[in-house]
Amino acid sequence: MIEIKGLTKIYHTPGQEIRALDNVSLSVKKGEIFGIIGLSGAGKSTLVRCINMLEKPTAGQIIVDGQDVTALSSSELRSARQKIGMIFQHFNLLSSRTVFDNIMFPLEIAGVPRNEASKRVKELLELVGLSDKAQVYPGQLSGGQKQRVGIARALANEPKVLLSDEATSALDPQTTRSILGLLKDINQRLNITIVMITHDMNVIKEICDRVAVIHDSKIVEVGDVLEIFSNPRTPVSRDFINTVVNRDIPEELLHRSKPLEGSMTARLIRVTFIGESAGDPVISSMVKKYDVKANILYGNIDRIKGKPFGNLTLELLGDPVSLDDAMNYLRDLGLEVEVFNGV
Repeated sequence: MIEIKGLTKIYHTPGQEIRALDNVSLSVKKGEIFGIIGLSGAGKSTLVRCINMLEKPTAGQIIVDGQDVTALSSSELRSARQKIGMIFQHFNLLSSRTVFDNIMFPLEIAGVPRNEASKRVKELLELVGLSDKAQVYPGQLSGGQKQRVGIARALANEPKVLLSDEATSALDPQTTRSILGLLKDINQRLNITIVMITHDMNVIKEICDRVAVIHDSKIVEVGDVLEIFSNPRTPVSRDFINTVVNRDIPEELLHRSKPLEGSMTARLIRVTFIGESAGDPVISSMVKKYDVKANILYGNIDRIKGKPFGNLTLELLGDPVSLDDAMNYLRDLGLEVEVFNGV
């Protein structure tokens, strides 16, 4: 649905050149919820604003639904933008218009007949759960209700792509969950492609199918959300994941030592569980099968897109061959096993 090829954006200021995006390439599939996460200043908001050409790229191509938007004339771009909805962090509602008229606004601009537009607005109000707020003004709404109006307005022209630029960052956690739930429902009902720009890994964890990590104007990692959580390949990805699921091993465990008998050795390992395996008794099965001892030292469990995800830090005790066999057994079950030290 979206192909970004070699995208570069440079801002020029007196005596300085700021490279906001540096040769960024991405592919977003039709119907998926794709997250782009990065720290402030990393380039993520510039990237999303380039997708709908609110920012003109310095170089590169952006293809949306088979159309190269970077090559369109001004009139062609205005038409193309009607199929790319945008949700803003601070709502951007017109205070002098009612909820109904705020949602009506893009339909007026598009020249949709009044009767047809009114019907569309009523459908959208029902979709976002605000049918009883049609004649209310934005100043009378909560933050979550304002964002629901913003979502309805973004959907007015039946876009194929919905861009969300930090849409939940101004909301409290409970309201954020409700808005994310609404976006997930919209994605499933309408099969609309959603691109989520955020600095909050909880947003990625909650609803995204895939995620790209942007750092210093470059994409440093792209992958399935479960894959990124279970095996982050870059320090910046690990830092983001640690804000949600702490994967760091406590320092005292890394330097833990104890006297060993005979040929027995000790290994400190971390086992990552994903999906159904999180509920299986794999550790007890391993202990029985390979005659090793396992001390559970540290662990946590969470849910990523409704699937169980967790880590266990174990101290395994046994002879070297048994320990190797035990760890291979875990790997054969599809679990990730990391070894931190061994004797």
